[in-house]
This record gives sequence, C-alpha cells and structure tokens, in this order.
Amino acid sequence: MSKMTVKTSENDCRRRSVAVRGAMLGLAIALAATPAMARDTKPLEPVAGDSMKAGAALLADAPLQILVSLKDQTLDVYRGTQLIESTRISSGKTGYGTPTGIFSILEKRRRHFSNLYDNAPMPYMQRLTWSGIALHEGRVPNYPASHGCIRLPRGFAKDLFGKTERGGHVIITRERTRPEGILHAALPRSGAGETEVASLDPDAVMLRPALPGAAGDAPETVGSIDRTADTAKAEPRDPLRILITRTSARERLRDMQRVLDELGYAPGPVDGVMGRKTRAAIELFQEGAELPVTGEPSDLVLRALYAAAGETGPATGRLYVRRKFKEIYSANVVLKDPDAPIGTHIYTVIDEGGTASAPRWMSVTAAATQGTDAHSVLSRIEWTPEARAFVEDRLALGSSLIVTDRPFRLHSGLGTDFVVTTRQ
Repeated sequence: MSKMTVKTSENDCRRRSVAVRGAMLGLAIALAATPAMARDTKPLEPVAGDSMKAGAALLADAPLQILVSLKDQTLDVYRGTQLIESTRISSGKTGYGTPTGIFSILEKRRRHFSNLYDNAPMPYMQRLTWSGIALHEGRVPNYPASHGCIRLPRGFAKDLFGKTERGGHVIITRERTRPEGILHAALPRSGAGETEVASLDPDAVMLRPALPGAAGDAPETVGSIDRTADTAKAEPRDPLRILITRTSARERLRDMQRVLDELGYAPGPVDGVMGRKTRAAIELFQEGAELPVTGEPSDLVLRALYAAAGETGPATGRLYVRRKFKEIYSANVVLKDPDAPIGTHIYTVIDEGGTASAPRWMSVTAAATQGTDAHSVLSRIEWTPEARAFVEDRLALGSSLIVTDRPFRLHSGLGTDFVVTTRQ
C-alpha cells in the first residue's frame, strides 16, 4: 500500500470520528432541551409478579386497583393481583407532601383547573379527596414537584382516565407494595341470603348512629333493616365499602351501660363515664351471675353480661358499611385485643365465586405495625350473625373491607367512600 493511500485512509478515519463525536454532542444537546414530561411518557416495565397467563381469564372482570409508591415515585395498576401497567409519577414536594393511605376516586374531569394554585390546568383529573388531592396529567421531572397531587405523564394519564371508574381504590404508600391473594374465615362469603336474619324483627337488630352526612331518610338507613328474604336479592349489586375499626374506651363503656340499663340494672346516664351508679350496677350483675363482686368490668364480666342480653360482645369494634358513597349500615363487632396495634389493611373481592365456592379476596397492607399482618388482623375479628348476614346478602365483585386503627372521619364525610390517611 502506498504512502498516499495510507494518508488518505487516516484522514477518512479522522473525519468519521469527528462526525460521530458531533452527532453524539448534538443528541446530548437535544435531549437536554427536551421537556421533562416528554422523557417520562414511557411506562416502566412491570415488577415481578403473577404470570400474565395465570388466572388471566379468571380475573378478566376483577376490579382495577391503583398502588402509588412515594419512595419509588411510581404508580402501578393492578387488575386483581395481576400487574397490567406502571408509570413514573411526581408527588408532593417538601412542604406539600402527598398523604399516604387508602383513597377512592370521587370525581373525574377531562378538563379541570386548580382553584387553589393560579387556575393551573389539571387535565384528566381524578379526585381523591375534596381537600385537593388528585391524580392528573402534569410535568413529571423524576422527583417530587407537585403541591400534593400525583402527576402522571400525558399519554398515561389519558389512558388511565379511560379505564377507571368512580369509587375505584387508590392506595398510596411510602414503600412499593403489591396485592396478595388471601383466604380467611373472617372474610364474608356471598350468597348468604338464605340465613334467618333476613326475616328478623328490625327492633331486635342492634345498630348504631350513622356518621355525619349519612342519608337519614333513605329506605335502608343506619338503624333499620326492615326487609324480607327477597328484598336483599332485589337490591343493586354495587360494590360495598366496609370498614372495621376499634372502639374507644369511652364507647365501650357507653355500650356496657346501655346493656346494663336494658337488663334493668340502672347504671345511671349512658354517658361513657364510670360513676358510682354504673359500678353499683356491675356489682349487682356480678352477684346475680355468681361472679366475684368487684365492680370492675373485666372481659369475663363483659362476656357474661352480653350473653345475658343475647348479644355478641363486648363491643370492642365497630363496623360501618357504605354503598355508592352513602352509609347504609352500622353495627358492633368484637375485636380481640382492641388496644393492640392493628395497622391499616384493605381486602377486595376479585372474584365472586359461585353457589359452591366462596369469593376470592386479595389484600394490600397500607400501613404495617410490628407483630401484625393482613392475615393475623382478621383472626381478631368476631362478626355478629346479623352483621355478617347483612354484608353477605349484598356482597358483590369489587366490594372491599378496610380494617384499621387510624381515624377515618376527617375525610370520610358526605359523598365519599371511607378514606383512611396513614400519614398527612
């Protein structure tokens, strides 16, 4: 090869090297100038989970559930226990943190503008609280940047908006989590309409006052289940929203006073205060029941008292039921070790089952506590026959049960499902 040929080849290599470096530099400049939202429109790859084929046909009608991780800045969409898509998000920045907990979609608007922050556009808005937390399209810069809402990439926000329905659950946690299938005897079964409770005298069913905002003039309001065996079957099969929480010490004492009063032991005012008359009433009951006369409402005394009244007790827990954002029922349940931590867990019906099989449930832990999990918490619940029958008569696909020791009344007012915040 001649010297001229070698020199020409070297020059060609240099020109190609310069061209490649120039192209790479141009690409880097172009990427740096691209808006952040455009960089994040590609969904994340699904995390490891159930096989896409396993149970796909069975769970085709299972409800959607949206799980958000603030730590990972991700949103996962599940149908039943199967992950179907994921995306990056941008949650609340410092000073405007996004609350964690269990929420549901209250309102949907394709075009919406913020009434809190300079009329800022919020396309494909899906409201989670009436105080201003929502899912919506927005800038997603790979870190928390919103005023509390959960921003979604443009294409994903539109796609998700078309898949969800009002009432669908959105669970926001710090760590990334996923739903798991669960079996437990405490979870209601469907098809219990043949139980005798359907024809009980409504005056014999012990109910409690409704939460603020419950419809007091509805045909099936809290405090009345005046129905026949065929009525429940004719009711709409909309999903139920069920919540079980522990009662306070004062609520337990007030209910004990009520039972003492109904049995004729004259405990004085039913006010949740352990006064002289209440203590004297307990002593009278203990004497008649041949128990040590101490005047103290021990667990043994309380169980004997409720048994004498023909009720399940003591009333250490409370159950509430809503449907289509309206409360329809409330009753006592027994929660073992009521002062022990519970955490916050949600259980959802993902398959109704049939006449010969029970519904399939899945669980998600929204807030864990030491020594408890979604399965062990269920073992602490004792349903009354009336409460279980009421729920099982109306159980439908997508119905959910929340068990929590967190307050829920703050955001669970008029026109909402049960909203439980685990961190503000």
